[in-house]
Amino acid sequence: MSRSFVRNSKFRHVFGQAAKADQCYDDIRISQMTWDSNFCSVNPKFVAMIVDASGGGAFMVLPLTKTGRIDMSYPTVCGHTGPVLDIEFCPHNDNIIASSSEDCSVMIWEIPDGGLTLPLTDPVVKLEGHSKRVDKVEKQTEISQLETMALFH
Repeated sequence: MSRSFVRNSKFRHVFGQAAKADQCYDDIRISQMTWDSNFCSVNPKFVAMIVDASGGGAFMVLPLTKTGRIDMSYPTVCGHTGPVLDIEFCPHNDNIIASSSEDCSVMIWEIPDGGLTLPLTDPVVKLEGHSKRVDKVEKQTEISQLETMALFH
């Protein structure tokens, strides 16, 4: 007695639809570095992505309203001397983002309201002194003035 087996799943009859080209981000050089972290971070104003860069680490911050093809010369946030490993927006201020890097530092950046028009190279705060690379930056939701860093190596 053979019986056909059909897996019972609530997703069995769900079908996706691709987004239109004018609602997508195109031609962004996402980092090829394989690491156990987020390559992007999003808040109600911006989307940030770690990108390939020569001479250190960089990430790109785009306003959510800027979609379509992103020019290769679009300004980036570039202050780390090693590859950027993680980025995270502040939950209390949409213009603040933290980045961690292989250069043993964490940097806190302030993004202008309209987004970047020039490359951003000077962080608001630079936290140095770690003995190993900083792999992860986590947000602290209870205290608005505190950014918590976790070191996994």
